[in-house]
Amino acid sequence: MHDLSATVQTGGPGWIVPLGRRDSLGASIQGSNNDIPAPNNTLPTIITKFKLEGLDIVDLIALVGSHTIGNARCTSFRQRLYNQTGNGLPDFTLDPAAAAILRPGCPRSGGDQNLFFLDHVTPFKFDNQYYKNLLLRQGRLSSDEVLLTGSPATAGLVKLYAANQGIFFQHFAQSMVKMGNVSPLTGGKGEIRSNCRRVQPQLMEDPVVLVQWSA
Repeated sequence: MHDLSATVQTGGPGWIVPLGRRDSLGASIQGSNNDIPAPNNTLPTIITKFKLEGLDIVDLIALVGSHTIGNARCTSFRQRLYNQTGNGLPDFTLDPAAAAILRPGCPRSGGDQNLFFLDHVTPFKFDNQYYKNLLLRQGRLSSDEVLLTGSPATAGLVKLYAANQGIFFQHFAQSMVKMGNVSPLTGGKGEIRSNCRRVQPQLMEDPVVLVQWSA
């Protein structure tokens, strides 16, 4: 529901959120790092990670459009500015003018946590500008730009969404619902949190304590 609210409030599409999905009883940093694409992943790796969750290329390109909002840390794209492939040269798929603007705030060393808009043109608006930036070779992350340079299929979708915001919004909404239905916890599994960021405190299972709580 939070994703829906944030998207709509910044000008993006709405969709009907299927309710009833429960929250996990725990969290795994390692699991997240393994399952979620990294900023430097290759296109085949990104596609595979989405496929393992039942999401296809349309879902991939549409959902990554959420990068129209948000920030990237310097450490996530520094190699593109200075040493993309280990030859001491910047990423040739990154617009040199864009790279020059980024370097003062993202030096060769230091400034790892410095933040930069993923979409520097309309950073507070949910729109299709992210895809237009990719066509101009101004994507922040390597994992962004490979969507255009990595294959004709993904490049075709990038160009489609850059040209037609309505189709992007339609596909994004559909893919958000699809992603929300990936391995849902229902019934007695998981929990319903009062604070989405924290696991619920568990009551003691001593029957006497439970009677006291219910009195």
